[in-house]
Amino acid sequence: MNINRKLRFQLLVQNWFFVVLFLMLVVLLGFLASEYRVARDITQANRNILTEGSVNVLKQMQAPINITVYATKDDASSGDVFRKGIVDFVARYQREKRDIKLTFINPSEEPKLAQDAGVKVDGEVVVEFQKRVEHITPPFAEQEFTNLLVRLSRTNQQAIMYLDGHGERNLLGVKNHDLGEFGKQLETKGFKFANPDLTIAQAVPSNGAMLVIASPQVDVSEIEAKKIQTYVESGGNLLWLLDDDNYRGLQDLAEYLNLEVSPGVVLDMASAQYGADARVAFASLYGEHPITTNFMLRTLFPEAHEVSASSSYEKGWKVARLVEVAPNGWLAGEKLAKDAKIAFNPKKDKRGPINVGVALERVYGKKGQRIVVMGNANFLSNTFITNGGNLDFGINVINWLAGDDNLITIQPMPLKDINVTIPDTDQGRLVAWTVFHAFQYFIPLVFLIAGFYLWWKRRRA
Repeated sequence: MNINRKLRFQLLVQNWFFVVLFLMLVVLLGFLASEYRVARDITQANRNILTEGSVNVLKQMQAPINITVYATKDDASSGDVFRKGIVDFVARYQREKRDIKLTFINPSEEPKLAQDAGVKVDGEVVVEFQKRVEHITPPFAEQEFTNLLVRLSRTNQQAIMYLDGHGERNLLGVKNHDLGEFGKQLETKGFKFANPDLTIAQAVPSNGAMLVIASPQVDVSEIEAKKIQTYVESGGNLLWLLDDDNYRGLQDLAEYLNLEVSPGVVLDMASAQYGADARVAFASLYGEHPITTNFMLRTLFPEAHEVSASSSYEKGWKVARLVEVAPNGWLAGEKLAKDAKIAFNPKKDKRGPINVGVALERVYGKKGQRIVVMGNANFLSNTFITNGGNLDFGINVINWLAGDDNLITIQPMPLKDINVTIPDTDQGRLVAWTVFHAFQYFIPLVFLIAGFYLWWKRRRA
């Protein structure tokens, strides 16, 4: 083929045209990569992406977040290695929220800044959002950091009040039937507690977020009952956990709410497949309500009672059913002894599913009033709080009662780290050395030799 000036010019145009198209493709791919992100984390611990709960929390935070790390270069966490770990950790949040700013300050070089920020530990992290500040010290995981963001974004700073002195399940208690673990989780979310003594106080304080009545074991005095009644009639929010149909001196309050609780417990025969007793009922359906929006976790309620309430035009109550349990079970028509034989009685018992929680809401004055009544307090106890979605459901209830609807979301779960235990023997150490170094040196070397052999063989062919 004769290459003349015209052909050479055509080839030059084609080559430059290809270069221009290639550069345009690179720019287009770069633009798409900056505007859209697709990621899939195949690690069991989800170390590279955030959980759904953390993403939802970030979506609610409309203002910028400033993260300042006060760390020396020669800190106890190996300086640059420590900083890289922080950068990689925060990057997971920055991918979901662009206006997160990360800054490093060396307290040795800027001692005045560290002092003004109240930094006490090398490596301390200060997070600022809408002029509210929180401190956290490494090491920390997604669970702790997202809880910090929840605290910063919480708008309601009123305390959770709880009734005490009648054998209630204590929000700070450590016994199995207490709610101490639930209380600790609430504290990590930014809630504070108050314990008004209604035998002395003139009334239930009106500046609290809500009042929690967690299954009293003895009757509330008439004086206390009247103060609680006045509090609810005056628009106070309430979480009432009941373990049976005995209102313990609060019958008037139950009538005011048009509330009914069954004497018998829910029996769920499907519990056997989970290795549980028939008296442990599993949730199957959730009502249409902000507390249960997109809530798909399994919850369990040991020895639960049916709860029902009717709407009242006179008092303005709107009632929503929250949780239905035991679709293949039934509600016992009467109280059962511990050793009673479990069998369905069509004349007395009621087929499932059974509703065990209601939410009441009304407009009171210029504000809204919210009440949740559960026919079970056991599901939030220290024994059962970590089962299924019990914790998430409980926190959703508290957030709704406190008016922080935007924080109702599935909570981020702690990472599940995998620990490799190496036997303390010569054989164990040899196996571990072989496995670790095989991936580091031996296997890459085998691929290199195999590639060179195939290249040499094809070259001779």
